[in-house]
Amino acid sequence: MGYYLGIDVGATKTHALIADEAGRCRGFGAAGPGSYQSIGYDGLARVLGEAFAGAAGMAGVAPADIVAAGFGIGGYDWPSDRPAHLEAIATLGLGCPLDVVNDALNGLLAGTSAGWGVNVTAGSSNNCRGLDRAGREGRIVGNGAFFGEFGGGLEIALRGLHAVNYAWIRRGPPTALTAAYLAATGAPDVLALMEGLSFGRYALQPHLALEVFAAASAGDAAAADILRWAGEELGWLAVAVLRQLDLQDEAVEVVQSGSVFHGGPAITAPMEAVVRRYAPRARFIRLQTLPVVGAVVLAVATAGQSPYPLRDTLIATLPDVYLPAAG
Repeated sequence: MGYYLGIDVGATKTHALIADEAGRCRGFGAAGPGSYQSIGYDGLARVLGEAFAGAAGMAGVAPADIVAAGFGIGGYDWPSDRPAHLEAIATLGLGCPLDVVNDALNGLLAGTSAGWGVNVTAGSSNNCRGLDRAGREGRIVGNGAFFGEFGGGLEIALRGLHAVNYAWIRRGPPTALTAAYLAATGAPDVLALMEGLSFGRYALQPHLALEVFAAASAGDAAAADILRWAGEELGWLAVAVLRQLDLQDEAVEVVQSGSVFHGGPAITAPMEAVVRRYAPRARFIRLQTLPVVGAVVLAVATAGQSPYPLRDTLIATLPDVYLPAAG
């Protein structure tokens, strides 16, 4: 029997999943963040090896047993990235057909019913990729605020800092985010917070987005405005990719993946309102499985097989302990 391997490499964690030819989950492995932008290509190779070893050990398989592999890798953004990524993958010792894509496509392949549509992912930052029925790809840059692409945790945290600063300099109203940011960083007052951030003594981390969600839930107007803005920005990412692929008039599936969407309607309602303005037939899907499922779907397709009958089996047999929390 042959086996399919999928590996999802993200900014905070890496997952490997091995399935048999019937689509049943046989092995799962995990490792830390793997983007070469953070840890280099040697680090990527190490993380790939660690995750694969965990999955292969659980499944009781060797590299020679893998008949096809799919890799969705964070930081794999440009054609020029491919040779170095393939060199890192080669350290696994696989002798099978394989493909490598940006990790935002994992959520699309895992979440859509037929492998085409758009995935908006919002975790530490944001990304958006899409495929039409012919496999043509649409994309954003995927490198966050520098390119005017917003809606992930880091961008929400930054917008929260703006609200704290505006309250301090009297450009904006007082906000509960001031106390929340002081507590989260340990700064004694706002002056120390701003000075510390300016000199790198404090770091603006994506997890500060949780403070924005908490303040909005407690009724803070500035925090609520930030979440509305973030949701709308995520909607614009989807609209941009829908336009690239000429899918505005289609009954297109738009997948919402990543931890920011655990925030619920505060994020999803403004996002969906923007998308429906330009793609009124769009249908929204909250990803309820791990993105690594999409990497296995890619592996099956790379082997020349139809992956979607197997995908449902794979999702059903993925142990609950590995599944994301409902949100």
